[in-house]
Amino acid sequence: MLGANLRLLTKDAVSISSLCRDLGINRTQFNRYLAGESFPRPDVLHRICRFFQVDARILLEPVDEIDSIRRDLLHHPAVAEFVGGSAISLSEDLFPSGFYRFTRRSFMDDEKFVQGLVYVTREDGFAFIRGFEAKEAMRAQGLRTDPHTREFRGFLLPQEGGIAALVSRRNSLTTSFNYLARIPSFQNNYWVGYAARTVRESVTGRRVTRLVYEFLGKDRGTIMNAARTSGFCDESQLVPFHRTQLRTDEPFI
Repeated sequence: MLGANLRLLTKDAVSISSLCRDLGINRTQFNRYLAGESFPRPDVLHRICRFFQVDARILLEPVDEIDSIRRDLLHHPAVAEFVGGSAISLSEDLFPSGFYRFTRRSFMDDEKFVQGLVYVTREDGFAFIRGFEAKEAMRAQGLRTDPHTREFRGFLLPQEGGIAALVSRRNSLTTSFNYLARIPSFQNNYWVGYAARTVRESVTGRRVTRLVYEFLGKDRGTIMNAARTSGFCDESQLVPFHRTQLRTDEPFI
């Protein structure tokens, strides 16, 4: 499909050689894309999509069936070159799809911690995240604790040296910003960073705190155990390696 789409997109080009120079892509390699013999790396695919004003669906769908003018906020012309383009280039190597266990200190109660489970998926070339707020945190704010109200979703973007996530509850009722960077570990499955919530300075409680993500892979037992232990907990109940990375005795700087 990619080769067929590229042949259609390049049919009016003066020459493939000049087109390759404009794209900054080796002519031989581009010919392999045209022939369907190779696929571009995420950064090269982004370059191609940006040049022809299409998106990563050219890998899967006929280009003449794709609306080349994006209508979503991230691809609005005012910000497309700053935030929209990079959204398609978060590779599985940088942040794989699947379940993650996360831990952080509670924003509401300084003596408590939050353990939770989130699910990362890919769709239309984008990386999305989904999870549920802890029931105790919802009760503390006088909010309903049903799954519909507790659910949050967001999207992930690659950053220099890490990953950024913008996460919100339904109807943008609350929003948080997360930053994560991979750290050395035995299975190379840990990311550490921070979470910041969008509240006024005068509001009681923390506005930013350290955050740990652990990729759980496909181990059903581990995933179910993480789900069962989700919610508020004491420091002693944290996974030992999570507690070490949270550096609970050090202030966040």
